[in-house]
Amino acid sequence: MPLAAPFLLQNTSKMSGVEDAFHKFAVYGDTAASGNEMTGKNFSKMCKECGVMDGKAVTSTDVDIVFNKVKTKGARTITFAEFQQAMKELCGKRFKGKSPEEALQAVYGLIEGKEPGSAGTTKATKVGGVERLTDTSKYTGSHKERFDESGKGKGLAGREDLTDNSGYVGAYKGAGTYDKTH
Repeated sequence: MPLAAPFLLQNTSKMSGVEDAFHKFAVYGDTAASGNEMTGKNFSKMCKECGVMDGKAVTSTDVDIVFNKVKTKGARTITFAEFQQAMKELCGKRFKGKSPEEALQAVYGLIEGKEPGSAGTTKATKVGGVERLTDTSKYTGSHKERFDESGKGKGLAGREDLTDNSGYVGAYKGAGTYDKTH
């Protein structure tokens, strides 16, 4: 009996690692997500990034079919319990030569400790002319008026032209001198 206890302990620690990964992928890309339910898009992303979906034994179609099979009818998300059921469905396809229990542990081993990557996201560039164009301290003329000393934009106040209702043309030098001469 003493041999079963360490295996049980190892199994629960593995499950908490898988559950952490589930929560990280569940909230990915959705600020309002609680992390308790995962969408099909995030489930597919998780399978792809963790190596469950290999493109040969397990394809994106297989992942979509299993997702729709385990979720409750009419729902758009799956819970962690439904996720475990989905992994049981996929592990047999992914690891054909292993027993169901070994295959499930192998799939959990792929998922454990992983978090969503951000491959393909656009990074801000500072190459060449872009840095000069975005440096507000180098702006001249009317554009300089739109920013304060720290480089922060003034908003509408920086773009607003104040109208002069004095009755004189804009560039007239002798404005206000009529009463003095007549």
